[in-house]
Amino acid sequence: MKYTRMAIEAQAPEEVGYGRIRNNLSESAIADRKLGELGVDLSDLTLLYGEHRGDAALRGQIARHSGSAAVHPEDVLVCAGAAGALFIVASALLKPDSHLVVVRPNYATNIETPKAIGCAISYIDLSFDTGFKTDIDAIERAVRPDTAYISVTCPHNPTGSMMSWDDLLRLDDIARRHGCLVLVDETYRDLSHGEPYPTAASISDRFIAVSSLSKAYGTPGIRTGWLITRKPSLYELFLAAKEQIGICGSVLDEAVGAAVLAQRDAWLKTSNRRNLRHRDIVRTWMAGEPHMEWVEPAGGVVCFPRLKVPASFDLDRFYRGLLENHGTYVGPGHWFDMPRRYMRIGYAWVTEEQLRDGLAGISAAIREQVAPQGA
Repeated sequence: MKYTRMAIEAQAPEEVGYGRIRNNLSESAIADRKLGELGVDLSDLTLLYGEHRGDAALRGQIARHSGSAAVHPEDVLVCAGAAGALFIVASALLKPDSHLVVVRPNYATNIETPKAIGCAISYIDLSFDTGFKTDIDAIERAVRPDTAYISVTCPHNPTGSMMSWDDLLRLDDIARRHGCLVLVDETYRDLSHGEPYPTAASISDRFIAVSSLSKAYGTPGIRTGWLITRKPSLYELFLAAKEQIGICGSVLDEAVGAAVLAQRDAWLKTSNRRNLRHRDIVRTWMAGEPHMEWVEPAGGVVCFPRLKVPASFDLDRFYRGLLENHGTYVGPGHWFDMPRRYMRIGYAWVTEEQLRDGLAGISAAIREQVAPQGA
């Protein structure tokens, strides 16, 4: 495995230093929560080796909230976050002579781990000009006899776009006819702006679905995620990989995760209402900012607008000034193998005041190089 550090990690707020950031619009989740908010008492928890598949009660909750009676607890493997699940899938299924099809832009782990393994990747690039719509026909044209899986994200990070359920069904047909699998990163499923789809793993045993408690529940620190597969032979393969990586998960993390999911419905009802208010703040700002344009997100808590600026616009100066002069941090496009005039803005991690201040900071940083229209 030829590892290289991903830009999204090397330039994460933790690396930059939170003390330098006043308005952190780079985060792709809701605000982080405190353990005391959950009202959970772990004083009687025995710190033993946990169940290798993950705590049975937690797996039962994940299956119940999957949106499908076709998914059962024995289909769920608890992992160290969605990142851990993605690593297990890639390392278990891919070899240096493997091929996969990846929709891009994408969360870096979906790309960098396969690259570290050395396999070939065909990218299906989403286009701003088509509303970041996934081209299913292009995906099929990219599939080869040695394709291990097709990798998609729904709702999408960083654009906030949504594939249709019919498109997911078309992927199932493609996978069946070409003998490959479909990996769906659905970490934002509970942050859909409408009724969430059932887990994609409910479609058929050709699907592997990955999710976590990080983005929608404000608990990334417990490192609790999962993968779902309804194919027993795949499950055994992934379980073997998990056992060789770390045997089992943390019983502390999984106990907290179970407490989080026990409060799921009430939490999402309140949290998603706040998330949509924040999205509306971004919508209003976008409507009044002539040097930015976007595709309005249909899910998640991020968007991926781009700068409408002349070719002479100095992007290095913009991002540097945005942080140093306006205390605002965003996710530049190169985090996702995209041009740096794109940026990911996360609008739910910050307070409303910070969001408004951060958006104003972006406008101010633009006008340090571009005069206001009509001036």
